Amino acid sequence: MAVLSKIRKRSGLLLLAIGFALLAFVVQDLFTKGFNSLSKEVGSVNGKDISFEDFRVKVANVEKSGQGMSSMQASNQVWNQEVSIALLGAEFEKLGLRVGEKHILEVLKNDPNIGQNQMFLNAAGKFDIQKFKDYFKSNPEGIQFLKDKERDAEINAKYQIYNSLVKGALFTTEAEGKLKYQMEADKVTFDFVNVPFSSIKDSDVKITDEDITAYMKTKEKRFKSEETREIDYVLVEDKPSAQDDAESIKKIQSLLNPSVRYNNETGKNDTIQGFKSAVNVAEFVNANSDIPFDSTYIAKQDLPAENAEQLFNLPVGEVFGPYKFNNYYCLSKALGRKAGAKAKASHILISWEGTKVPSKKEKRTKEEAKAKAEGLLAQAKANPNNFFMLALTNSDDSSAQNGGDLGVFAPGQMVKPFNDFVFNSPIGAIGLVETEFGYHVIKVTDKQDAVKLATIAQKIEPSEATDNKTYETATNFEMKAANKDFAALAKEMKLTVNPAIRVKAIDEGFGTISNQRQIVKWIFGEDTKVGDVKRFEVPNVGHVIAKLKKVTEKGLMTVEEARPMVEPILKNKKKAEMIKSKMNGSSLASIASANKVTVMNAVDLTLENPSIPGAGFEPKVVGTAFSSKVGQVSQPIDGNTGVYVVSTKAVAKAPKLPKHDEYVNKMKQQVASYAGRVLPALKNEADITDNRANFY
Repeated sequence: MAVLSKIRKRSGLLLLAIGFALLAFVVQDLFTKGFNSLSKEVGSVNGKDISFEDFRVKVANVEKSGQGMSSMQASNQVWNQEVSIALLGAEFEKLGLRVGEKHILEVLKNDPNIGQNQMFLNAAGKFDIQKFKDYFKSNPEGIQFLKDKERDAEINAKYQIYNSLVKGALFTTEAEGKLKYQMEADKVTFDFVNVPFSSIKDSDVKITDEDITAYMKTKEKRFKSEETREIDYVLVEDKPSAQDDAESIKKIQSLLNPSVRYNNETGKNDTIQGFKSAVNVAEFVNANSDIPFDSTYIAKQDLPAENAEQLFNLPVGEVFGPYKFNNYYCLSKALGRKAGAKAKASHILISWEGTKVPSKKEKRTKEEAKAKAEGLLAQAKANPNNFFMLALTNSDDSSAQNGGDLGVFAPGQMVKPFNDFVFNSPIGAIGLVETEFGYHVIKVTDKQDAVKLATIAQKIEPSEATDNKTYETATNFEMKAANKDFAALAKEMKLTVNPAIRVKAIDEGFGTISNQRQIVKWIFGEDTKVGDVKRFEVPNVGHVIAKLKKVTEKGLMTVEEARPMVEPILKNKKKAEMIKSKMNGSSLASIASANKVTVMNAVDLTLENPSIPGAGFEPKVVGTAFSSKVGQVSQPIDGNTGVYVVSTKAVAKAPKLPKHDEYVNKMKQQVASYAGRVLPALKNEADITDNRANFY
C-alpha cells in the first residue's frame, strides 16, 4: 500500500516524464529520417515537380474505380500517366499546340460515359451539345467533374494532333521501296567454312568482373539500374498440422449421419439431421459449409480432376467423400443430371458497318455481309471439315485464329439467337443466325452432360496450438538470427532460406510474397543496415523473417546482374579471336582442313532472309557474300554462331522494275508502327525522379 501511495503522489511527475519521452521520440524520428517525408512532391520529370496532393487524389480515385487494385498498383498506374503527360505536355509546348472548344467537345463525345449517356442525347439519339452544357449549368456540383474531364479531353485532343504530326512525318520513299525489292529479290550463292563458337569450351575462356564492367560502360543506358536491396528470407508457413488435418476429416465425417446434440436453450437433446438424409439439402449445406450452396449444373471437365470420375457418375441421392480439394475437405451429394447442359461450337462472324465489332476484316454493308455469310454457309455445309479454314480466313471475330472455336459454354452465356440455335440443334448441325454483332455461321461441335451436386466444403485450418507453435518457431528464429549465420541457423531449425531476392524501393512484394509493402519499406528504411533481421506476420501466409543482405546504389547494374547478359557476348568475342588465329589458308578447303570442318554451300539466299542452312540467322555473312568478288576468299567474319569465311559463286540481280509501289506499301505498313516509339524514347532520355517510396 505504501508503494501505491508513493506512485499516486508522483503521478504528475511520471506523466510529465512520459510526455518528454514521447516528444524526444518524435523529434529524434524527424532528425533520423530527415524531412523527406514532409516533401510535397511525389517526383519530378525534367525538373517539373509532380505534387503529392494531386497525385494522392488520383490514386484514391483509381482505387475506388472497382478494378481491385492495391494502393501501390494504383500508384503505378497514375505515375505512368503523370510521367507520360509531363513528357508529352513539354512536346506540345515546344510545338505550340493549341486546341479549342470544338476539339475538346469532339473528344468528350467519344467518351462512352458522355457521348452515349441518355441525358445528353436528342430525340434522334445523337449527342446534343446544348443538353450537355445545360446539365452542368443546372448541376453546379458537377462542375469539378467537368473541369477534370475537360482537362483530360484537352490533353487527348492535343495528343491526337501530335500523333497525326508524327505519323505525317513518317513516310517511305521510292528509293526505300527499291531497296526493299532488292533485298527480297537479289540472290547470292556461295561456299563457306564455319568454325562454331561451340568448338571451344566455355571453361577455356575466362571473363573477369573488370571485363563485364568495361563492357557495361560502353553502353551505360542499356545497363543502368535503380537502387536495389538484396534480401534473404525464411517463410514459416501458417499451415495445418497432420493432427489438424485428421481433426478436419473427423469433423466433416460427423456430418454424414444423424447425431444427438445437447440444446442449452431447451435443456434437452436434439437429433440433428445428417447430410445423407437431409430433406432441405441447400439449407444443410449453407449451415455447415464454408462455401455456399451452388445449384448450377457442372460439366465433367469442371469437376476436381482427381475425383471427377466418381463425382460425375455418382447416383442421385448418394454421397461421395470426404475428399480433399485444394485446402478443403468436401462431401458431395448428387442431386441430378442434365443431358446437353453444356455445348461447344465454332462460328464464322461476318459483320457490317455499324455493328459492335472493333476489328472488321473489310468494310461491307449489311446486304453484302448477308450475301457473304450465306455463301460461307453453303461452303461449310458442302464440306464441314473445311470449317476451320473458312473461319480462319473470313471471320471478323478474335476466335478466327482458333478456327472459330468458342470452347464450352452454358445456356445464357451467348446472345439469344446464337444460344437458341446451339442448344436446340444436334451435334454437327451448321446454320446461320443474325445478332447485333453480325451474321454467324455456326457449327455445333459437341454437347456435354452435366451434374448438379450439393457440396459441403470445410477449410482445413491450423488450430490455435499449431498457430502458437508457428509463432514460437518464427520468433525463436528471429532472435537467434541476429547473431548467427542465417543459412546455418535455418538448416539447424529445419527451415528453408529462399533464394536471394533483389527488391526496388517501389516494389510491393517479393518472391511469392505479394502485397507486402511493409516489408519493402523496412528494407529501404534509413535505419535498416546490412545484416539486420526482422520478422513480419503475413495474414493467411505465415511469418516472414527477412535479412538485408546487400545494398546496390543507383547507377550501373551489378556485375552479378549483368553477367548472364554480357558474359556470352564477351566469350564469343574472345572465342572469335582464338578461331581467327587458326583460319589461315589460300582456299576454303585448306582453311576447313586446318580447323577440322567441311566446306559447305548456301544457295539463293537473300538479304531479307539471311538464314544459312545448318548455321542459322547470319546477316553479316550473307551481306559479305553479296559484296565480295566472285571466287575471292573473304576475310574471317564474326557471325552469330561462329566465325565464317566465304567465297561467292554467283550473285543473281533481280530484274529492274519501272516502279516499286508494292514494296513502298510494304514499308509504309512497317513504318506506321514507328509512331509508338516516341513516348518510350522520351522516357529513355528524360531526367525522372521517383519519390513515391517516401509516401507509399
